[in-house]
Amino acid sequence: MQLKSGNKETFKEELIRTNEIITGITGEEVLYVRPPYGSWDKSFESELNMFPVLWTVDTLDWCSTNVERITEKAVSKAEENDIILMHDYYPSTITAALDVVDELLEKGYEFVTVDEILFD
Repeated sequence: MQLKSGNKETFKEELIRTNEIITGITGEEVLYVRPPYGSWDKSFESELNMFPVLWTVDTLDWCSTNVERITEKAVSKAEENDIILMHDYYPSTITAALDVVDELLEKGYEFVTVDEILFD
């Protein structure tokens, strides 16, 4: 669900329900959210104790099944501390993600947690 001016409470309730399910399964509190479409309300950070994780590289993988194109877009645009947006819903994206990791490792990139990017 995309956050819009008229659905703030519904969006928030959906986040709360989802977080309860994830916490119930993992035993860990959910701290981060990748808001759909990048839409976020700053008040949620204190109300829900969550931090939004946005991206700096958009592969547009949702509109292409071309693994090479998705991979090239991610690798060519990636820079230090970037967060690459990819959607694991698409088989082509899964394949491209594996290729992106291999290529970026070959170029000397190191993969780190969101904590390290946002708070170090």
